[in-house]
Amino acid sequence: MAEELSTWGFAEGDAITPELTAVRPLGGGSAYEAWLAFDEVTYGPVVVKVVRPAEADDEHTLRSMVREATALDVAHHPVVVRGLRYDDEGPRPHLVLEHVEGPSLSRLIRRHRRLSPQQYLPLAIDVASALHFFRRADVCHLDIKPSNVIMGSPARLIDLSVARPADRAAEIDGLIGTDAYMAPEQAAPGPYGVPGYASDVWGLGATLFHAVAGYGPFREGDPEAAEPGERFPQLREAPAELPGDVPPTVEKLVHAMLEPTPEDRPLPHEVADALEPEVAALPAPKLSWKG
Repeated sequence: MAEELSTWGFAEGDAITPELTAVRPLGGGSAYEAWLAFDEVTYGPVVVKVVRPAEADDEHTLRSMVREATALDVAHHPVVVRGLRYDDEGPRPHLVLEHVEGPSLSRLIRRHRRLSPQQYLPLAIDVASALHFFRRADVCHLDIKPSNVIMGSPARLIDLSVARPADRAAEIDGLIGTDAYMAPEQAAPGPYGVPGYASDVWGLGATLFHAVAGYGPFREGDPEAAEPGERFPQLREAPAELPGDVPPTVEKLVHAMLEPTPEDRPLPHEVADALEPEVAALPAPKLSWKG
């Protein structure tokens, strides 16, 4: 039986803090609960990640929240959700984020399976532009996956809770990220290289593969397996085949992003440059006029 997570028990209209009023829950994880809230400071809707009561005094959880806030402070890009403020010392430690309208990519995949080129091509270019900027800002996201992409124009990257500068990412010797979207050097730091900027290119490749195909590039691993190759099939297996109607340029690029060796993957700007002609070749939308 799964362990029951502690909660503040907020209901609509409750005060999360004197400035933040709960509107509706948005989910969360083991350390946080996330809420849509009305913010008296910005005078509009925001997302609040509130540390769960059982974690409110946990130094590791609080450091993680500060790390995310710090990463958001330097990751100012149109494709990245904005961090507004945080409080790691009050009775309810929390991080306040911009509220972005739109479904997550993971929700669209669950609902529609495959995305159309009109959807996945701009998405890939948007995220690649953010990853290009991350190299200049020295940010490694380390958890690029469909549930961390909000679809829109542009798409938006969320959840920088495990983000680090490149030198700190290279020091990681444990598992950080989400199994199915972890680059080989994240799944087995050392033998396959060290986590870094190229790990995010791999995450984008796995995410784009899922959006294009409707299924992931590798079979599902066993999270309880002691053998790394069984938990992380990407360490031993080649990616699955993409559907036959995927444009050759897209197919080649996706597989290049999923190269096992970090140095063999394209740079983010090369990803965007390769996909721009595919966007230009898309048929123009048909307009209909009704009197």
